[in-house]
Amino acid sequence: MTVRLPAPEPLDAARLDDMAGELAALLVDTVDGGASVGFLAPLEPAEAVLWWRERARAVAAGRLTVWVAYDAGGPAGTVSLALPDKPNSRHRAEVVKLMVHRRARGRGLGRALLATAEAAAAAAGITLLHLDTETDSPAEALYRSAGWTRAGMIPDYAASPDGVLRPTTLYYKHVGTAAGGG
Repeated sequence: MTVRLPAPEPLDAARLDDMAGELAALLVDTVDGGASVGFLAPLEPAEAVLWWRERARAVAAGRLTVWVAYDAGGPAGTVSLALPDKPNSRHRAEVVKLMVHRRARGRGLGRALLATAEAAAAAAGITLLHLDTETDSPAEALYRSAGWTRAGMIPDYAASPDGVLRPTTLYYKHVGTAAGGG
């Protein structure tokens, strides 16, 4: 039997704000599962709700695009693109906060979310994506297998959910067609 993956869909600011509680549960699960996404454990649900509400403001301002994929349990995964605000960087964006709920892992949802962000970036005329991830994490294997190029590693870059400083690895990927040939 084939398991059908939930299709990621974009969220506008109002929907994101309305879903802040459900998305907070996804964020808390991600942190509780040990993923380094910028928070220390234990992450309080109220703090996670406030964080998502801040993301809704960024979406409304045009600085962020957010996709979410659902399964029977609610939001199963999310990914965002942080969009540039400087004229010399309109060709690039940062992939941020790729999260998959522990109940949905191992089914290809992370890859589907990443592919959604890549395709949307290319369709918007963005030609270069970049991201950072904890070195030697499962996410790093995903990015390598999806054709991302390792740019380098920074030691002691961020604390893992348990507070231990960990290195991060920077990645980039060309998508779409570069307007200036570069």
